[in-house]
Amino acid sequence: MNKPVDRLNLLKPAERPFGEDPATSYTLPASWYYDPDIYDREKFAIFYRSWHYACHESQVAERGSYLTTRILDQNVFVIRGDDGELRGFHNVCQHRGHELLSGEGRTKLIVCPYHAWSYRADGTLAKSRNTETSPGFKACDFALKPVRVEVFLGMVLVNCDPEAESFDSMMSGLREEILSYVPDAGSLVFSDRRRYDVASNWKVLMDNFLECYHCHVAHRDLVDLINMDAYETHTHRWWSSHCSRGPVNAESSAYAVKTSVDFSYAAWFVWPNMTIWGMPGEPNLSVLQMNPVAEESTMELLDVFTTSETLSDEMVSACRYLDEVLQPEDIGLCESVQRGLKSIGYNQGRFIVDAGRTELSEHGVHHFQQLVRDALAG
Repeated sequence: MNKPVDRLNLLKPAERPFGEDPATSYTLPASWYYDPDIYDREKFAIFYRSWHYACHESQVAERGSYLTTRILDQNVFVIRGDDGELRGFHNVCQHRGHELLSGEGRTKLIVCPYHAWSYRADGTLAKSRNTETSPGFKACDFALKPVRVEVFLGMVLVNCDPEAESFDSMMSGLREEILSYVPDAGSLVFSDRRRYDVASNWKVLMDNFLECYHCHVAHRDLVDLINMDAYETHTHRWWSSHCSRGPVNAESSAYAVKTSVDFSYAAWFVWPNMTIWGMPGEPNLSVLQMNPVAEESTMELLDVFTTSETLSDEMVSACRYLDEVLQPEDIGLCESVQRGLKSIGYNQGRFIVDAGRTELSEHGVHHFQQLVRDALAG
């Protein structure tokens, strides 16, 4: 059944070297964006070992409040305990594997809908019907399995790997840089969520975020907003910055900026699939995370944090621009790229990297692809 496809793939250009120097390197081969084997390897080599954005701390501020999230096919939840501690667990009953919680809410006891096994917010088993006379049954053997939890500038992060390096340590320097653009970042609250289903591999979306080579061509309103002459991309070990200091066009075609700021764009990539944005205007941050669903399908979640649970008029305009203009533009680009990657007339491209690392340079994309390549190799 697959042989005709395999024979056609032989017509693709031969693989060319991915190099350490972005100025001379070729991109990852096209098959890395649709091969089921690559996708399966990414689960274990990347996602089950990395930090994943779950929610904002303000969403789980009260005792007993919880929120569920997924890391590919892994279902986890975070919950605020009676002691005020925020903890995370795999969202699965230790009896027969039924999922425990859904969505978000508040509860005094986590009760399995299948056989009513019940757990406290610290993960310990509180009640298990008809086990009193079961030989050798010990409640302590059936506590929920924990996941790592950290809070970073109000963002709740989870990690399935118990041996993972702390997020703050991995992302050294990120906290300080975000605060230099948005000093109030740590005191913001959750305000809004948007969801986008995209017919492309998650890495296509990441590649697109990590360069502004396409901005003048595809994002007319964004270019009208940003001081492109000051746009710079800087790569670090596990993150990169994409920022523009200097004056913003307060009356741009994107949206009107009413609050005085000293930057026109601030965005950060955080390994592996998280992006953080600071839009010009009143204090705000957004998280846009590219969550893989399948080899050629991604679910994006865009969460917005501002000074109030209700968006101001200025932030309503900014979010409308993101939702109705910028996101559709980028989604259209990425879905076209995903289709193009299947062509037998394409296999790899070249990173366009100039000596000055200007706004047109793609060294940020190379940095990300190098991380992917290293993860799957190791």
